[in-house]
Amino acid sequence: MTNAVDFQALAAQIAGKLTGPGGPFEMTVESVLGATIPVFRNRHRSLLGVLEASKDLGDRDYLVGPDSRLTFAEHYEAAGALAAALTRRYGIGKGDRVGILAANTLEWVLSFWAVQRLGAIPVGYNAWWAPQEIAYGLEHTQPGVVIADARRAALLAAAGAARPVLTMEGDLPELVKEFAGEYPSTEVGEEDPACILYTSGTTGRPKGVVHSQRNMVAISDYHRFTDALAAGLRGQQWDGSPTNRRYLNTSPLFHIASLHNLVIPRLTTGDAVIFHSGGFDAEKILGLIESERITNWAAVPTMASRLLDEDVSRFDLSSLAALSLNTAPSSPALHNRLRERVPVAQVALTTSYGCTESGTAATVATPPDLAANPETVGRPIIGVSVQIRDADGNVVPDGTEGEICVRSPYVMLGYYNDPAATAAAIDAERWLRTGDFGMLVDGRLQMAGRRSDLILRGGENVYPAEIENALDEHPLVRESAVLGVPHEDLGQEVAAIIVVADPASVTEDELRDHVAQRLAYFKVPARWLITADALPRNATGKVLRRELSLGE
Repeated sequence: MTNAVDFQALAAQIAGKLTGPGGPFEMTVESVLGATIPVFRNRHRSLLGVLEASKDLGDRDYLVGPDSRLTFAEHYEAAGALAAALTRRYGIGKGDRVGILAANTLEWVLSFWAVQRLGAIPVGYNAWWAPQEIAYGLEHTQPGVVIADARRAALLAAAGAARPVLTMEGDLPELVKEFAGEYPSTEVGEEDPACILYTSGTTGRPKGVVHSQRNMVAISDYHRFTDALAAGLRGQQWDGSPTNRRYLNTSPLFHIASLHNLVIPRLTTGDAVIFHSGGFDAEKILGLIESERITNWAAVPTMASRLLDEDVSRFDLSSLAALSLNTAPSSPALHNRLRERVPVAQVALTTSYGCTESGTAATVATPPDLAANPETVGRPIIGVSVQIRDADGNVVPDGTEGEICVRSPYVMLGYYNDPAATAAAIDAERWLRTGDFGMLVDGRLQMAGRRSDLILRGGENVYPAEIENALDEHPLVRESAVLGVPHEDLGQEVAAIIVVADPASVTEDELRDHVAQRLAYFKVPARWLITADALPRNATGKVLRRELSLGE
């Protein structure tokens, strides 16, 4: 505990110098959409400013794919040419939407930046959507053009897309060649929309989350700030120079973990982004970390867990200097298994809490945070305020569960064309009601679960996450999901779906006893399904609870 306190004090001292008067990340307060919000004083006013500054990074690798790569200079040139093609040939201008529907590719990123030049709004559609879902997205945001890979271009045809579709494999190279040397630009305001991404849709229809220019520039500046803070903690001076890091991208680009918090910030830090192709394969990922000398990986917990099915010792992972678990909850049991098998996890494992609406992580748990409380998701990051509120909107004391509310310059503008949903999510003071529940203890956030996941058992509130964490400590359990099922007397009772390699290797009684040793009796599942089939998950790794069934 003493070391954690010392670390926190040192970090606060360094952060104070960085953000104080005259510091490279000097903080001030400004009115943002009617609320007083802390912001970085010295900042770009749009993503176009970020793109323009990237010219100076020249021949350093920016995007690296299996068969191709783009330097920062090549990317800058290609983005200008594609922007010229979009406006001159297809009439795309300020405020127009341009859909992007594709797997992770270099062209996805190029398309995003080309659209930024025009003051238009890229819309990242979910590449896993079926034709009916694609049709919904097209109708909702009405893009003037859709840029797609060949596979999704066929799905667009099946969805009846009555708009131009440009293929990444065929059309984009030709357009970039034809309009080479052109660099159109359009002025935008800080509160103008910069991007639309869809919520992951674990329940109901997905909503289009609109992030502003301010949001996305601030997120990049946050990442630069963490670099400066890390340098200070190592006793080094930070001057913003590139440090030759290589980031592995395994999350979809239509999600904030990949787009907002990995690909875009690298344009400000000068680091490379390495893409892998095809579905997740643990052996291939380990090989890629070795061959490409990956230094940083932000992993979905499920992916990190699957690594442990391989003989990790066969691979040289010595280049890996940072490992973070994002986008979905992760248990202390998984953290410990990673520390036992993956060297970097022993010293540089972090986890976080955030949502699409918050733009980036609202809190981050550093190794000292996790040492002090293995179940924490950390402290608020710079610029973020977190409150825990009761059902009436009142702030509750530390240690009391309630809804997590967040305010920062990173929080979304709102939901696209849905003022009612926006008003329900963001109040007049720009506080975001996340719909997630937790508590603050010693300045750290601890998660309870989502309101929609809450199980009401005979008057007791039961959050699945707590039980899932307990189940995941069992050595045979690969993953688990807990849900409420109807009960005539109690209203609901607790049920659990357990994924193991061999369903015959463990019994319900063993699992029941395992949980009973750790949690109160009313939290022990009464009904069980033990299976070898993986849990259904969306593209960002979250369990699709609406698809869970005990199979009865």
